[in-house]
Amino acid sequence: MSKPVPTGLTVRNVSKLLEIEFDDGKSFSIPFELLRVYSPSAEVMGHGPGQEVLQVGKREVGIAGVEPVGNYAVQPTFSDGHNTGIFTWDYLYKLGSEQGVLWDGYMHRLHEAGFEGDTGRDASATLSFAPVQQSSGGGCGSGSCGCKS
Repeated sequence: MSKPVPTGLTVRNVSKLLEIEFDDGKSFSIPFELLRVYSPSAEVMGHGPGQEVLQVGKREVGIAGVEPVGNYAVQPTFSDGHNTGIFTWDYLYKLGSEQGVLWDGYMHRLHEAGFEGDTGRDASATLSFAPVQQSSGGGCGSGSCGCKS
């Protein structure tokens, strides 16, 4: 079976989301902040395992432009000037499909480093495949998503 390829890609600057649809029927809305903090660049990932650099202060990051890289990737330019990450279709698919786990890992690393309030993530920032049912309070209430329970 072939790997999924995008059939559509839209940058939503107001909501700060990259919307991407794949030929297998899956679609994802990936927050710019998540894209920035998981950028597949040496600046973020380092040059090997264990050399990752925690990205902080990216809550309001925007995307100024997106350039195609061959037929396999895109290279966004973020509003903070970062433009060295090349996001392959496989990597974007992974970010979209695993964004809940990735957010949790990022939140944990921020907490461990003392930057607990340094993200724009809230109960509505992580979008899933199915509609999310929210209570009138808008948060999960357990504190696991960063809300105040």
